[in-house]
Amino acid sequence: MHTVVVGTSGVTASDVLAVARGGARVELSGEAVAALAAAREIVDALAAKPEPVYGVSTGFGALATRHISQELRTQLQRNIVRSHAAGLGPRVEREVVRALMFLRLKTVCSGHTGVRPEVAQTMADLLNAGITPVVHEYGSLGCSGDLAPLSHCALALMGEGDAEGPDGTVRPAAELLAEHGIAPVELREKEGLALLNGTDGMLGMLVMALADLDTLYTSADITAALSLEALLGTDRVLAPELHAIRPHPGQGASAANMLAVLKDSQLTGHHQDDAPRVQDAYSVRCAPQVAGAGRDTLAHARLVAERELAAAVDNPVVLPDGRVESNGNFHGAPVAYVLDFLAIAAADLASIAERRTDRLLDKNRSHGLPPFLADDPGVDSGLMIAQYTQAALVSEMKRLAVPASADSIPSSAMQEDHVSMGWSAARKLRTAVDNLTRVLAIELYAATRAVELREGLTPAPATRAVIDAVRGAGVEGPGPDRFLAPDLAAADAFVRDGLLVAAAETVTGPLR
Repeated sequence: MHTVVVGTSGVTASDVLAVARGGARVELSGEAVAALAAAREIVDALAAKPEPVYGVSTGFGALATRHISQELRTQLQRNIVRSHAAGLGPRVEREVVRALMFLRLKTVCSGHTGVRPEVAQTMADLLNAGITPVVHEYGSLGCSGDLAPLSHCALALMGEGDAEGPDGTVRPAAELLAEHGIAPVELREKEGLALLNGTDGMLGMLVMALADLDTLYTSADITAALSLEALLGTDRVLAPELHAIRPHPGQGASAANMLAVLKDSQLTGHHQDDAPRVQDAYSVRCAPQVAGAGRDTLAHARLVAERELAAAVDNPVVLPDGRVESNGNFHGAPVAYVLDFLAIAAADLASIAERRTDRLLDKNRSHGLPPFLADDPGVDSGLMIAQYTQAALVSEMKRLAVPASADSIPSSAMQEDHVSMGWSAARKLRTAVDNLTRVLAIELYAATRAVELREGLTPAPATRAVIDAVRGAGVEGPGPDRFLAPDLAAADAFVRDGLLVAAAETVTGPLR
């Protein structure tokens, strides 16, 4: 099994995906263990002094003015975890919780948190045992980090609360730890706070969304090319010299992908035939511009994620010179903004895909295709309601594009008076990514049927490869009306699993 080694300088997106989705094992580097021990010595020395130090010998947040005596500090750390584990609502997905735990371990191993090496090792042990704490949908405002979600994870480290075992069954965490020979931790000064104070949940969801959207943007270039072909459009608008004079990198990449998919097609260039068109509609002609803008948004979001993956997000932090200083690095604004940006871009990509689908189904705009791509229009309804489903998905995505990060609700007796709502931005982005997959699947379903209905004209070799692959995946072609939901579900899986991109690339080679 693949092993990810966590050091002091952060982790990569591929590390997060390997642990969260691939079940990779986690190990602490010798460098990390040494840094943990050195920072802990600083915290222990400060804890022994009579002067109060925030997070070490004081209360937290609005209660930071109280100095806590040594005999109460273990109770203090235990209490902050218990009280902050206040989430409600549905369970969060296993991959999100594993990403959350792994990224908190990443910050702990930086040597800036003051957590003991044995606590960090126990965090790794839970991941390696496949024990996933139960984390709930609601509880994070994205400031002071993802407090409630991280608290539920810390609770499991203490042998409290519930967790999902490797078999998928939810049981008391204490039972699962005992079965795997893991001793619950007793938290000491600063450790409870250090386990709760980070952007790890929203960052983990950002990393996974970026991976999914990478595939979906390439998928969208393919479905846009199929729709252009089915509509007998022109591929001259994809010429590289046209995109070079407006040098947005994403736009050039999308145009190049579409051109590669359409190479050697006999369906393109018929826009001057029976019903001449000076230009194709915007949803066809401007596909590279819209998808390209989304690609450039992905690039910016990836830069933010890389910076955050290299960061140590905690408060207070232990500095190399021995100081323990408070700060605001836990604020989720940098991550929250790009999560919202991505939801906006995804909604627009879905919207333009839906417009192309609608054009394929409208006999007045489809340039010779049967109404709704039906076998016997009137007797058959064809894909009429498939487009309704697509429209409903797009409409929801537009609502999800309203930014969460523009909101703020003060909390903690006005001490935390401006919050990021980054967790909420991440949660709605996950829904948007799922919906975008479904929208593209419906365009794929319509476009492949439409291409097959263009009798006498030979599609591009890449198009033929996609049609053959999607039919082999259980998605049926043109014909009389049938129970449509299974076909659409199969098309959804085809896009979601990356099979659409893989099919096209058997002809085009790697797409961008």
